[in-house]
Amino acid sequence: MVQRILAKEIRKARRKMAVTAGKRRRKRRPENHASMKLGAGWHERNFLTEVVIPTMFTPRNGSKLKPEFPEIGDGQVCITWIGHASFLIQTPRTSILIDPIWAKWLKVFKRIKHPGIELRDLPAIDLVLVTHAHFDHLDKKSLRAVAADQPIVVPEHVGNLVHGLGFNRVHELGRWQCLEHEDVKVTLTPAHHWGARLLHDSHRGFGGFLIEFAGRSILHCGDSAYAAGMFPQIADRANVEIALLPIGAYDAPTKRNVHMNPEEALKAFAELRARTMIPMHYGSFRLSYEPPHEPPERLLECARTLGVLEKVHLLTEGRPVLF
Repeated sequence: MVQRILAKEIRKARRKMAVTAGKRRRKRRPENHASMKLGAGWHERNFLTEVVIPTMFTPRNGSKLKPEFPEIGDGQVCITWIGHASFLIQTPRTSILIDPIWAKWLKVFKRIKHPGIELRDLPAIDLVLVTHAHFDHLDKKSLRAVAADQPIVVPEHVGNLVHGLGFNRVHELGRWQCLEHEDVKVTLTPAHHWGARLLHDSHRGFGGFLIEFAGRSILHCGDSAYAAGMFPQIADRANVEIALLPIGAYDAPTKRNVHMNPEEALKAFAELRARTMIPMHYGSFRLSYEPPHEPPERLLECARTLGVLEKVHLLTEGRPVLF
């Protein structure tokens, strides 16, 4: 009798240990997770009074264009920058929306530039990609508005945030995992960032997306700091033709190294061995100290110095461009 009771308790203890171990594995931070420590001098300026409050009283600029989508021939791709990290990518068969956000406010952060396209002017969307769970990339209201019983692709441990929004299937990808849909292949690529939506969920994945079709390839980098060796690793595994790279939010109030500045973005572009660079993640929200006009100006100046100015394409929000 005693032996049976002991055996039962041992089995219960083992099950509990297995569940606890599983939870620990699920909570582990992803590879290339950026340091969350505040950088030196973070307290020397007041982000609230210098940036957040003045921005609240600044009128939004930019215009919402009625897009004129061109006919897309075989082997062509149409890229429309909506604003921030939001893009519409169109192949001859498939329309892909990446990090869609039409929000006018992110909590206390006011959008300072209108999205380039109205939601009602979007074509039918076949696939939605979200790079990570941050509020300026995963906006539930925007996702609910574009959901039309199509699939959505997110990194690992982000799927529970988008269930119930209207998508017919949620695909969670780990690093270098792929999904094929219609004429495109989508691969989750590395980034040096973090994926927590709040404070307690740092286990959520993050990354970029490589989109391939008909011999063409586009890399949407997602959010990322520059990390030595990471972009050559991507280049060794993927033939990147067009690179959508972030250039803003580098003078962060926390002084943490979690975004690239324009010079670092050009270094990443060179290491990717890509042919065309399209900058993003600037001009829509003031998330750091640098003025909105600074990132593209620094980018063009550095590109001119490096002799790669003809490879850099600054897009206008809402204006489709064929590549």
